[in-house]
Amino acid sequence: MRVQMAGKNSNHNNVESHLIAMDINKVLRLLPHRFPFLLVDRVLEFEKDTRLLAIKNVTYNEPFFNGHFPVLPVMPGVLIVEALAQTTGLLAMESNPETANDSTIYLFVGIDKARFRRQVEPGDQLRLEVIQSKLKRGIGFFSCTASVDGQIVASAEIMCTAKEIEV
Repeated sequence: MRVQMAGKNSNHNNVESHLIAMDINKVLRLLPHRFPFLLVDRVLEFEKDTRLLAIKNVTYNEPFFNGHFPVLPVMPGVLIVEALAQTTGLLAMESNPETANDSTIYLFVGIDKARFRRQVEPGDQLRLEVIQSKLKRGIGFFSCTASVDGQIVASAEIMCTAKEIEV
């Protein structure tokens, strides 16, 4: 699909590029996570080895809202970071299809400069954007932002790596 990219969070404004979207079925093929820990609903844009934009629809039915907090439901910041980490895994796996198999998983190996700017509540749609900044000794480094209605709610620099597992 050919689209004109635009948006506050993109470093690629007004650049025409080939972008690929992924539905939930493709996300489930790439990520090992399942309910209630799958935190990516759909991929809107993917650029190989460069960036990925995904969404998480936050609903009142999320199991964490029962205890965080019953009077004022707020999505825990660590789960926003986890959603960003899952998004980095999607970018890494789709960029390197040879690793997208049952014997390889991507592990979250580090986080720097995590910041939270506002609360995420039921009814919000999280836009998760990750940009790969470098790959060094098998570790991917990503600049990540989560936004709601065009406002950044969280940002972090996340590192992940592929690991072979026995199945």
